[in-house]
Amino acid sequence: MKFSLFAHMERISAAEDQKRLYDEFVELCKIADRGGMHAVWTGEHHGMNFTIAPNPMLNLVDLARHTKNVRLGTGTVIAPFWHPIRLAGEAAMTDIITEGRLELGIARGAYEFEYERLMPGMDAWEAGQRLREVVPAVKALWQGDYAHEGEFHQFPKTTSAPQPVQEGGPPIWIAARDPNSHEFAVSQGCNVQVTPLWKGDEEVADLMGKFNAACEKHADQPRPKIMLLQHTYVAEDAADVKRGAEELNRFYCYFGAWFMNKREITQGLIEPLTDEDIAAHPFYSPEAMERDLVIGTPEAVIERLKGYEALGYDEYSFWIDSSMSFERKKASLERFINEVMPAFA
Repeated sequence: MKFSLFAHMERISAAEDQKRLYDEFVELCKIADRGGMHAVWTGEHHGMNFTIAPNPMLNLVDLARHTKNVRLGTGTVIAPFWHPIRLAGEAAMTDIITEGRLELGIARGAYEFEYERLMPGMDAWEAGQRLREVVPAVKALWQGDYAHEGEFHQFPKTTSAPQPVQEGGPPIWIAARDPNSHEFAVSQGCNVQVTPLWKGDEEVADLMGKFNAACEKHADQPRPKIMLLQHTYVAEDAADVKRGAEELNRFYCYFGAWFMNKREITQGLIEPLTDEDIAAHPFYSPEAMERDLVIGTPEAVIERLKGYEALGYDEYSFWIDSSMSFERKKASLERFINEVMPAFA
């Protein structure tokens, strides 16, 4: 099982300097590269200080200057916000600039907040249909001389300009949860990214089951890869485990508030949650975080990840977004590299 870093530029207070936050994001990615991680992933989000990432291609091109070996992945671009010709061309240019290190992750998106602003009236179903139209179109454009007559896009014969360095184009990863998404990804010859949200290891196993079922249904296709994306904190000791769980619980309560899209947003920052709001959440709690996420001492994390490896996951992505300080993120990542990864060498 390979290991990667999944990170964004996070801003939770108007007092935080955005350039400093970006420099800290880059430093985490450099640590991942020096530490022998397989890849770095960063996503796409708009208008949200909670996750600042308006175009992951920009970040990856910059990261290519700061790193030597890691693959550079979009985790993920939001398919409905991209015209196929633009996505094919920008991804190909990124592949050229990064010297063939690009991995292209694509999703339908998750936040209604973003849909309202970039694609008013679009719901999650339509977003999924747009994803299913974009993916094969991008693959065809990389090969060239492709005309498209779809539900959402129509264009005459076109070739991606430029075309990517990697033969056949960069590997494509589809963010999948339900069986239909897994089947679509496998049928298209795409890899799969999965993210368990609130059922812990039960959901980790269930998502692998859906992937395996999709592979069996499309046995004519080569088996693609599957990556598990999970919030992770490698703690110094038992007390630090409890602190990490409390911090990630606060992060998840803010994630839930952004997802529900009901609180006031000012200058890209959501109306703060009180301690009472956080304590009253119906299913997020520090205890639930410790149970469902990968939070623990190095020994406990190794044991947890050995189980994921046994299930058949090809890649485990350390999701470092947590609203923790840079120093705490850095210490956790370094413990992961120095004390967890060697157990899988």
